[in-house]
Amino acid sequence: MKIKAAKALLNAKAVFFRPEEPFTWASGIQSPIYCDNRLVLTDPENRQVIEEGLMELIREHYPQAEALFGTATAGIPHAAICGYAMGLPMGYVRSGAKDHGRTNRIEGRVLPGQKVLVIEDLISTGGSVISAAKALEEAGAEVIGVVSIFSYNLQKAADAFAEAGFEYTSLTDFDSACKAAAETGYIKPEDIDYLMEFRNSL
Repeated sequence: MKIKAAKALLNAKAVFFRPEEPFTWASGIQSPIYCDNRLVLTDPENRQVIEEGLMELIREHYPQAEALFGTATAGIPHAAICGYAMGLPMGYVRSGAKDHGRTNRIEGRVLPGQKVLVIEDLISTGGSVISAAKALEEAGAEVIGVVSIFSYNLQKAADAFAEAGFEYTSLTDFDSACKAAAETGYIKPEDIDYLMEFRNSL
């Protein structure tokens, strides 16, 4: 499933490899790879692969989920699509509370003790989605885990999730994207060693 999903992201042109001119992540890290899962939304065929993959993960790992909450903004459409298809309530969590109206950070009803699954599009260090999960807990939900489309498989993220006490799983990841890119001729097989060295250095 990881390779199939990685190929769907590549087909949707949502994964970019540019070792000669690295991208700058929001954290300031200079990276030879960049994943923009928003582009999947404009590609119905590959979007279907991703959404079906997410739902398969949810059914396999979190069948007890009673509601899906996406992270703002990129996790929202995937929580909505999966929530609709699975007949589950959905909502979303902002990065911070609004400065007007009801000053909500969480949009959607959270019931006390409700088993909630957080849907994220991408995990790098894990900081933003962990913050969202904590906000849901503070609102009274029981956060049973986090499901993302893509993970960079950084040790920092694994450590952060372990410290916060949240489970997480990803549909596909950095390693699978590198393998799929080499298989499809997007990158040369010898580029994988460089990419892995970059990831392991973080």
